[in-house]
Formats: sequence, C-alpha cells, structure tokens
Amino acid sequence: MGTTIQTILDDFAFLDEWEERYRYVIELGEALPEFPDSDRTAANKVQGCVSQVWLTTSYGAGPDPIITFQGDSDAHIVRGLVAIMLALFSGKTAGDILKTDAEATLKTLGLDEHLSSQRANGLRAMVKRILRDAEAARQTA
Repeated sequence: MGTTIQTILDDFAFLDEWEERYRYVIELGEALPEFPDSDRTAANKVQGCVSQVWLTTSYGAGPDPIITFQGDSDAHIVRGLVAIMLALFSGKTAGDILKTDAEATLKTLGLDEHLSSQRANGLRAMVKRILRDAEAARQTA
C-alpha cells in the first residue's frame, strides 16, 4: 500500500509554501506503481480531463466489495493528483468510498483554490468515475 491520505494531509500541513506543496504532489505521482501500457485504453481513460488520465478498477468479493484503483497520467502534477485520489479511495469498501467526501479533503489540502479550473474539473471527473465504479460494485454484488 502506498502513502495514506492521512500522511498526505499531515505532510501538506507541514509544508507552508505552495511551491513546496506542488513539488510534493509531483513526488507523490512519481511514487505511483508502474501503470501497464496495456491498460492505457479508451475504456480506462477518464473523460473530462484535459491531460490524459487512465484509471483501472479491481473488485473484491461480497456484498460490499473492497475496490482497488490504479491510475496514471501523462502530466506530472496530474499524476500526483491521481496519487492523492488513490490514497483517498483505493483499498476501501464500496460503501466507504460512496461515503467519502472528496471535496472536503481537497478543501483541507487547499487544492480546490490552487488548481486551475481545468485541473479541478478533471479531478471531479476522476472522483465521479470512482464513485460510479463503487456504485456499480454494490449493484452487482
């Protein structure tokens, strides 16, 4: 398991300058596991992102399955944002994912006011896709 969302929140609180925070976000992206070229497909592409973003979803068993996400982007800062979203959502049950308030986390990190509107919209598109996958997992379980 990679960096937890709590670690990211703690590290962000420690970093005062936004330049340092951006560097940290890029480092989070660099630490993402290798994303297989075979998963860089149209089906895995997150629609609504200006940068290219791919997201794969793996489901556990049971009525409230644990869902694991893997993602990547062709842009450094966006790759870091993918890492934050994976820390927030991946490895949780579908029910917990649906209860997670991504907007509140982004506000706590201050990302909502420091991202361009295009990046913020892309991030929302990624969250929407994650929530849709979690809802689908509960429907099929």
